[in-house]
Amino acid sequence: MSRGPSEGRRADVRAAGGVVVRGEGAARELLLVHRPRYDDWSLPKGKLEAGESWQQSALREVEEETGLRCELGRELETARYVDHKGREKEVRWWVMQPLEGDFVPGDEVDEVRWLGSREAIELLDYDHDRDLVRSLR
Repeated sequence: MSRGPSEGRRADVRAAGGVVVRGEGAARELLLVHRPRYDDWSLPKGKLEAGESWQQSALREVEEETGLRCELGRELETARYVDHKGREKEVRWWVMQPLEGDFVPGDEVDEVRWLGSREAIELLDYDHDRDLVRSLR
């Protein structure tokens, strides 16, 4: 049996991302991204680059995918799973608040949506993303 990243072995793929939140209480919304390559709805994230910290990667990836420069909030639970290529993947997540910027559709992300938690959970394609949204309650 192979050992997962949570058992002390470094994951094959290391990524970081953000749960971008605006507003508070009943008006709180989360930012979801649509990736045309996979035709899925997910939270913005991406792989670490050489020499980059987890936090730097999370902020860079969110900005690249959404056009928003954000500030880091608290770190959320790390997701560990096997990706669609069979690789062990570890993704560290932070709550983020947008500071400035505007979304511009591109090849990687062609649409974004601001949704309440319930609507986000219904639209997200992956259990680990839905679990992150649930953890914000």
